[in-house]
Amino acid sequence: MSDITIRRKHGKSPADARAAAENMASELKQAFDLNYFWDGEVMHFKRPGVSGELTLDSEDIALCIRLSLLLSMLKPSIEREVHKFFDENFQV
Repeated sequence: MSDITIRRKHGKSPADARAAAENMASELKQAFDLNYFWDGEVMHFKRPGVSGELTLDSEDIALCIRLSLLLSMLKPSIEREVHKFFDENFQV
């Protein structure tokens, strides 16, 4: 298993931050059949080979992704895409 952990300031209201996270999850669900659910301000997600949590608070967004051994080979490209999404959607 390989982990990706990213934490950033999001510069959004709590409602806008959650909407951006929901948009991301919806796109991932369509593209990769990723299942997710919210438990308060924590989004849990899972699909074969990938699981994790996205946590929102009033200032920060934190993402922890756990990759299976097979998908760990794609860790650099997955991490790049996550940073790109955060750059586009959670700028301070």
